[in-house]
Amino acid sequence: MIRSTRICAAVCSMITILLWSGTLLAQQTDYTQFVDPNIGTAHCRWFHYTPGAQPFGMAKPAPSTNGSYGTMHGWDASGYDYRHESIEGFANFHEFQLGGIVFTATTGPLQTVPGKLEDPESGYRSRFDRKDEVSTAGYYSVFLKDYQVRAELTATERVAYHRYTFPATRQAHILFDIGSVWGESGPVKDAEVRLLPDGRVEGWVTTLPVYVQKYQPGAEVTMFFSAVLSKKPKAYGTFNGADIHQQQTVEKGKGAGLYLSFATNADEAITIKAGLSLTSVKNARLNLEQEAKKLSFDAARQQSKNHWNTLLGRIDVQGGVHKDKIKFYTGLYHALLGRGLASDVNGAYPMNTGGIGQIPLDEAGKPIHDHYNTDAVWGAYWNLTQLWALAYPEYYADFIKSQLLVYKDAGWLGDGIVNSRYVSGVGTNFVSLIMAGAYLAGIQTFDVEQAYAASRKNEFESASRPHGAGKMDVDRFLKYGYVNHLDSGKGSGELWQFSASHTLEYAFSSFAMSNWARALGKSADAKLFDDLSRAWEKLWDADLQLVRPRLANGQFIENFDPAQPWRGFQEGNAYQYTYFVPHNPERLIQKVGMARFNMRLDSTFVLAEKALFGGGAHIDAFAGIAGIYNHGNQPNLHVSWLFNYSGKPSLTQKWVRAICDKFYGTEGVHGYGFGQDEDQGQLGAWYVMAAMGLFDVKGLTASENTFGLSGPLFDRITISLNNAYYPGKQFAIVAKNAGGQNKYIQSIRLNDKDVHQPFIPWKSITQGAELRLEMGKQPRDRY
Repeated sequence: MIRSTRICAAVCSMITILLWSGTLLAQQTDYTQFVDPNIGTAHCRWFHYTPGAQPFGMAKPAPSTNGSYGTMHGWDASGYDYRHESIEGFANFHEFQLGGIVFTATTGPLQTVPGKLEDPESGYRSRFDRKDEVSTAGYYSVFLKDYQVRAELTATERVAYHRYTFPATRQAHILFDIGSVWGESGPVKDAEVRLLPDGRVEGWVTTLPVYVQKYQPGAEVTMFFSAVLSKKPKAYGTFNGADIHQQQTVEKGKGAGLYLSFATNADEAITIKAGLSLTSVKNARLNLEQEAKKLSFDAARQQSKNHWNTLLGRIDVQGGVHKDKIKFYTGLYHALLGRGLASDVNGAYPMNTGGIGQIPLDEAGKPIHDHYNTDAVWGAYWNLTQLWALAYPEYYADFIKSQLLVYKDAGWLGDGIVNSRYVSGVGTNFVSLIMAGAYLAGIQTFDVEQAYAASRKNEFESASRPHGAGKMDVDRFLKYGYVNHLDSGKGSGELWQFSASHTLEYAFSSFAMSNWARALGKSADAKLFDDLSRAWEKLWDADLQLVRPRLANGQFIENFDPAQPWRGFQEGNAYQYTYFVPHNPERLIQKVGMARFNMRLDSTFVLAEKALFGGGAHIDAFAGIAGIYNHGNQPNLHVSWLFNYSGKPSLTQKWVRAICDKFYGTEGVHGYGFGQDEDQGQLGAWYVMAAMGLFDVKGLTASENTFGLSGPLFDRITISLNNAYYPGKQFAIVAKNAGGQNKYIQSIRLNDKDVHQPFIPWKSITQGAELRLEMGKQPRDRY
């Protein structure tokens, strides 16, 4: 069954590619016109800004304004900042904890160290003007004023393209800065770059990212490249920092770099094609050979645009205001950009334990799936996985197979991985919930028994558990039925510090596992997980009507401040986390009382609106974590949808619209809040779901999944379904009188039948359906 599904998926994919690359392409909407990668790039993370990349690609060439500065804590904002006015170079790798292999072009006297922001002349850095910058999905261009060079970037999945157009000069240079720190890559352990007799430039750099060292001490990350240029140099040499070695072809060690010098005519372009790999230089060459040998820069750019339009076009929106379309397709772009390829065209991939693994090949000699890097999946069930399940189930399936490679090699699932190394980032592990959600949504083209075994181990076992697998306090959760609170402990904070938030999270994943176990006929497991899913109630303080950390002796902690983050709560506080019962909001509402629940939650949003639902205009990734609601971080992303369960769906419609309008912007500084952490597509994906008026607070982990409803921002939304996974062709949402002040649903019809609740079944969507909503200005709670 799995094999036939793979064949079907491959055939469907092939047909889609052929159609989009043929006559239908001319009629296709250019969705990339609505993508603005510059949105929200002030104080953004290293992986956020990669306009040259393809969807889910490995090659992610992008400009860097401050990447050479590295990061203090391993995750701080680094790379491209909208407020900066100069560019130092163009890095080809951009993932969580993964960055480097930098190219750039200069003219005049040779400089081999990155200049400083406050003093561009101090190194190979150039000023630029925004008017000379073009940034969209799959293409980037900028004019480097100090060198009079036009730089352009695009890519295939594993090959980065650079094109530098020079003025007439005898001093044109292309630099390969390989052995330096870039972005989140961490300290460099070793590097090598060499010029081969045929003109090819190849090399590698091994780094020690902060989070790899934290979660898998001693492990390292290596990036490889093999580059060909369209012109032979008139001179060459290597460098290490400011030390230049003319006519030398090999440089090794930290700081290793190589330069090529040319004489150019006016407007002469030199193109670089760089095959990339996370396994070997040999495979970097192979990736280049198979993806780009005969592909010109312009052809690669067009191919990338076609690919972006195909994937963006799976969700077609009509009507609405232009600004919301920009937010929508830019959010969708980010959801399709992060968590990129880590395997080669031949199926080679970096193993968690070191060495090179091999993904099985199909009858045609192609790998049966790909392997991916990923930031932690903490919170992804409230945005990314819902979106993947709806419009990109083939990626969701591959993502799970990718995670299972790490389990096969290392014995444990990893919430976040880079080159298969553990980089949890938050010390928890939601991969079992992500897998359960896929299965319960009907995405089952992976080794289900292996996935269940891995997930069960993730939820239950603690012996010999590595730090990188997260949930290091799961033994305490099982012992007490909740994670007992500690005000001090040994080692990293997540080992002991987040008792309450971990209890809530483990209860949620237990709910997902109980439904998965029941679906597989594992009734004993289902009962165990059912009991654990109620763990959150043991932290319920009936007097305060809040979740409150509890000690091992059963007593609540003293000197309790509900607004205090970090004491029992990760990146949030009791006000925020009290609503973290997504698997059983009905029981939470019952405990508070429906009227009081609605009044309290509505008042929460009234207050939160004054801070733009986050940290106000304060530019910081953690702005808002001490507030009453914080849309800039994962724990709160479901809260505005809870009114659908409390008899006041009009308040969900009111506050979801307000968040879309006020938290999200279309500027470089105000994009995803002000300098908040978009986490490889999470906040963008949330906007996409909210703008369509669809959301499941349970993350598709129920036995019978539903989507809660809110008012769409567009007149018509058409979602193309993948027939390799779902029987339906498309799911359409038609919103009569949508837009403006008409944010309230007046009536709901699904396939011409009246619906009286603000929910629709997941199965109806995947079977193909039309949802008709009548919108109006007046709130209405009964349909």
